[in-house]
Amino acid sequence: MPTFTAIILAAFVGYALGWYRGMIEGNFALLLFMATVVSGLYWLAEKFYFLPRRKAAAQSLLNAESADLSAATESILRQPWWLDWTAGLFPVIVSVFFLRSFLFEPFKIPSGSMIPTLQVGDLILVNKFHYGIRLPVLNTKITQGNPVQRGDVMVFRYPVQPSIDYIKRVIGVPGDEVRYINKQLSINGVLVEKNTMPEFIDREEIMGNVQYVKRSQFEENFPTGSSPSDAGPLKKVHILNYPERPSGVFGADNFQGKDNCSYSVEGFTCKVPAGHYFMMGDNRDNSQDSRYWGFVPDENIVGKAFFVWMNFGNLDRIGSFN
Repeated sequence: MPTFTAIILAAFVGYALGWYRGMIEGNFALLLFMATVVSGLYWLAEKFYFLPRRKAAAQSLLNAESADLSAATESILRQPWWLDWTAGLFPVIVSVFFLRSFLFEPFKIPSGSMIPTLQVGDLILVNKFHYGIRLPVLNTKITQGNPVQRGDVMVFRYPVQPSIDYIKRVIGVPGDEVRYINKQLSINGVLVEKNTMPEFIDREEIMGNVQYVKRSQFEENFPTGSSPSDAGPLKKVHILNYPERPSGVFGADNFQGKDNCSYSVEGFTCKVPAGHYFMMGDNRDNSQDSRYWGFVPDENIVGKAFFVWMNFGNLDRIGSFN
């Protein structure tokens, strides 16, 4: 059994190292699920087989001798290393698995596509049950949850490479017509009001040199409904634009449903298909999003982002966001 356990643990380590070095495409949800199953089986075996056998052996030793054999019985009862590293870790692993799969999951913001709402280095919490509870790994929805609304900040599996998680804002829900012409957004033919805000000071690092650049900042009064017939209450959303950059979308992929979109030098118009969502970053001119790689299917939803729980470079970032 120790040899068999060593092989299993080595397989987990090998998978993790291969993932870290880019040799394989890792899946953390699958890795955590397998760790939960394996450690759970060892925990059951320990509880109902191995531990009772060790107790029986210790009791037999005590019954056979009258001398003080406390040290010997303690050695017999001690959990061997291969159970300590499997069954012993099960309570921790299953707790993490349950929290991450069904309640909340932490994410780190890796890029500036959601500036000014979210900054690089923000550690955020994602509500995994807001849109309905989904089975881990399979991602099959088992409860209905709340409908996705325009303006939600959502974490989802990148349609091009589902092993990667992305975070963007929901701009269009199924059936919406999203138009972005000359950097002015309209949804279902209604122009989204856009008010000028004080300039935003953006921190950029180019070739190891840090520089600070002023960006044009605007506040959109965003309609938050969950269907084309539902405008919903307005939500104030801050966005950035780069005046020097063109309005058109250049280099869009040949994604599924691209025939629902039309592109020009002024921008684009897209009709969101059923069961899909149109996503954009708040840093509008510096975001690879649905304009380039297409719509996000419902089954790719991970959860709703709602809280910055830490940013080690700026503790003032802690708190909720729109």
